[in-house]
Amino acid sequence: MIPTPRVMLLIDADNVSADVIEQAVQRTMAEHGAIHVRRAYCNAETALKQQALFKRLSVRPMVNLSAGKNSTDIALAVDATDLVIAERPDVVVLVSSDSDFAPLVIRLREKGCRVCGLGQQGKTGEDTVGVYDEFTDLRHHGAALAPPTAPARKAAARVAAKRAPAAKTVKTEKTGKTDKTDKTAATPARKAAAKTPARKTAKAAKQPQAPSEAAEFILQAAPALRSGADVPLNDVAQALRAAGLLGKHGSSLKLFDKLPAEFTVLQHPDRIRWAGAPLP
Repeated sequence: MIPTPRVMLLIDADNVSADVIEQAVQRTMAEHGAIHVRRAYCNAETALKQQALFKRLSVRPMVNLSAGKNSTDIALAVDATDLVIAERPDVVVLVSSDSDFAPLVIRLREKGCRVCGLGQQGKTGEDTVGVYDEFTDLRHHGAALAPPTAPARKAAARVAAKRAPAAKTVKTEKTGKTDKTDKTAATPARKAAAKTPARKTAKAAKQPQAPSEAAEFILQAAPALRSGADVPLNDVAQALRAAGLLGKHGSSLKLFDKLPAEFTVLQHPDRIRWAGAPLP
């Protein structure tokens, strides 16, 4: 009988969302059968916010009271090294999109462990993926959906065309010629639309749509985007890295490519604009 491998799951809870943490636990359990050590490293605010989640998943929160930058990452790295020496695991699973863990991954591998990574889709840089023995991006359920593809738009147009009332062929009394009239011209809906003041229509068109959860995270990190003005892409990338939404060497362009309906990337010079800002 093949023994169950000893597995450690270490989560950078300040770096990934709650649903990604839950996916990480479920995926690791499904792949390895058991998780011998489950720990989540976070600040006190995150620990209180996610305490119900940690309890349900049997994850032990390791609260970091230091307010210094990268202090949670350092706490995870120190603990991981001690645990590998004491527990002798076969597999270490790190849940984070942060590229700063590359030295830790190399050190754990030198200790004889297989090191796997789980990250949040849209936050992981290419250089981070290559360090691990295996790396998987997990989709954040709150991320914005991709715009419909061209085939999907054509299919929707065909359905709409089939549902539209057909034009009725009649003969006019004066000319006797065959003419086509639109049956929908006198429908109650069209009459109501004709009576709708133009001001109400314009007002409704100006109402901004609420940003998706993924876009809201970006707007919180870079509030200058809320005005709808063009903001230097480099400034936004620095703000995203400071907020932990983008790895040290992660590409901000790849992040915004996943939200084409909400952000517009401008070139020469490189700038970014939020498309959901209210119209003046």
